Amino acid sequence: MAISKLSQQEMLDAGVHFGHLKKKWNPKMLPYIFMERKGIHIIDLNKTQEKLEEAAAALRSISKSGRKVLFVATKKQAKEIITEAAKQVNMPYVTERWLGGMLTNFVTIRKSIKKKQNIEKMLGDGALNNITKKERLMLGRQQQKLDKVLGGIENLPRIPAALFLVDISHEHIALAEAKNLGIKTIGIVDTNSDPTKVDFAIPANDDATKSIQLITNYLVEAIKEGLAERKKDKEEADAKAESESEVKTATETAE
Repeated sequence: MAISKLSQQEMLDAGVHFGHLKKKWNPKMLPYIFMERKGIHIIDLNKTQEKLEEAAAALRSISKSGRKVLFVATKKQAKEIITEAAKQVNMPYVTERWLGGMLTNFVTIRKSIKKKQNIEKMLGDGALNNITKKERLMLGRQQQKLDKVLGGIENLPRIPAALFLVDISHEHIALAEAKNLGIKTIGIVDTNSDPTKVDFAIPANDDATKSIQLITNYLVEAIKEGLAERKKDKEEADAKAESESEVKTATETAE
C-alpha cells in the first residue's frame, strides 16, 4: 500500500514553505520559489511534493534491495528527530559531529568502532579488575566519547548506498565525501542552498522542527514500505524453494 501524499495544509501547518531572507538566497533555488513575502522567500509546495515523492521512491528502492541509508543531521533542532527516525527503520545515523573521513576513510572509522566495542567488552566482563579506579574512569570516558560520535554507525559494516541530509549547507563535509565516493544523496534544501549539489533535492524549510519532522516521517514511511516489500519477496522465495524441494523429494521417493 502506497503512502498517501502530504496535503498542502499539512505542509503549511509545519511551515515547510518558509524559506530564508531574500538577501540570503541561492539563485539556483529559483525554480522552487513561489513568491517573496516581506523579504522572505516562500517555497512552492507543489515542487516540494513532487521532489519528495521522487526521493521517497529512491529510498523505497534502496531499502527494498537491502542496502543502507545513512541519516545525517548535526544541527540542534534536527538531532533528536533524525536519531528516532533512523532507529525506527534500523538505519545508521550521525547526529553529533561528522568526523572528516567518516566515509572516505571508512577503514579507519571501523577500527575506532572496534576499539569502542573492545573497551565496552572489557568494562562489562570484569577483564579490567586489576586496573586502578582512575584508569577505569579514563577508559569509561573514552568509551562514552567514542559512543557519542560513532554509536549511530556501529552497525554499518560497509559504505552506505545513500545519505539523507537535513541541511546540505550545514552538512557540506558529509556531502562532499558522499559525492567523492559516488554515493546517492537526498537532502532537505532551503532557499539558501544549492539544490544541484544533491541527487534528490527536497525544497523545504530545513530550520523548523515541524518541517524537518514532517519531511523525515514521510521518507521513513517510504523506507518501511521498501523493507516490507523485501520481507514479502523473501518469504515468497523461501516458500517457493520449500515447495520445489518437497516436489523433488516426492518425485525421488516415487522413483
